[in-house]
Amino acid sequence: MKNYTIKDIAKHAGVGTTTVSRVLNNHPYVSEEKRDKVLKAIKDLNYRPNKHAKWLRESSSGIVGFLTDEVATTPFAVDIIRGAQEAASERDYVLMVMNTGNDMHEAEAAVEFLLERQVAGIVYAAMYHREVQLPDNIYQIPTALANCYVADDSLPAAVPDEFVGGYRATKRLLKAGHRRIALLNVFPDTIPAAVGRLAGYKAALAEYDIGFDENLVDTGWDTSQEVFATTQQMLQMSNPPTGFFAGNDRIAMGIFVAIKDMGLRIPDDVGVVGFDNQESVARYLMPALTTIQLPHYEMGRWAFDRLFDDGDDEPIREKIDCALVERKSV
Repeated sequence: MKNYTIKDIAKHAGVGTTTVSRVLNNHPYVSEEKRDKVLKAIKDLNYRPNKHAKWLRESSSGIVGFLTDEVATTPFAVDIIRGAQEAASERDYVLMVMNTGNDMHEAEAAVEFLLERQVAGIVYAAMYHREVQLPDNIYQIPTALANCYVADDSLPAAVPDEFVGGYRATKRLLKAGHRRIALLNVFPDTIPAAVGRLAGYKAALAEYDIGFDENLVDTGWDTSQEVFATTQQMLQMSNPPTGFFAGNDRIAMGIFVAIKDMGLRIPDDVGVVGFDNQESVARYLMPALTTIQLPHYEMGRWAFDRLFDDGDDEPIREKIDCALVERKSV
């Protein structure tokens, strides 16, 4: 006899895995219609929950696990954890933070540890916006994702709206009068951040009837020296850019140094917009960097709230707005 999983139950019932987890956990935030569908699927498939499902139905510790790959060691950790923590406090839950080091075996062991402590759910957060591979045992419990997603969208996920961020950054330079705008994008160019920001850049140019010039787009460097060299090469073109959109704030640092090394002034001669709003960089550049805010706080909060949201509780990839933070570099 086949050993059916929560994914099988979800497919048979026509609902998401989060809904199945909630039914097994006797969670109150499930509509009766969906609960009936899940219970029927369990009966149809003769599903036998594993040893953890019993306590998930019977009790909860008042704890939610916050599982990360490496986010707890990054500059943005405080914001993404703070978002989840504040949402947890409002519901009288405690957040238990664990870091896996982006190791599948560590992640599986961490989930097992959280299951044994009867946590009410798990928020999984990634260091940067990307697809993640998660251990199978995480599907035994309601789980929501922050700054990442799974390939089949079987878990609810909050991710940055990279397209809007790229569009907004480029539009800010266009509104300031720049018509030759370079993009020094993040690497590799296949990740969601790079793809979305490039698409937003192109859309803003098209809105102003400016053709896309591939000579003004570059990516793939490993060092600030390469950013410096690329910027200076562009500034030495016969028709050089007067504006730069940096794929992140660290790239913007290299752009700043290159511009000033050529005796040009920011923003009088060249405007610069970054991405991330890494305050330890953006706030202290001279002049302070106009940049796009990655919504780490909002993603952490959304993911926690999603565990308890009784709206349309099917899996969804929610794009969170990336706001412009105006400073002095445009």
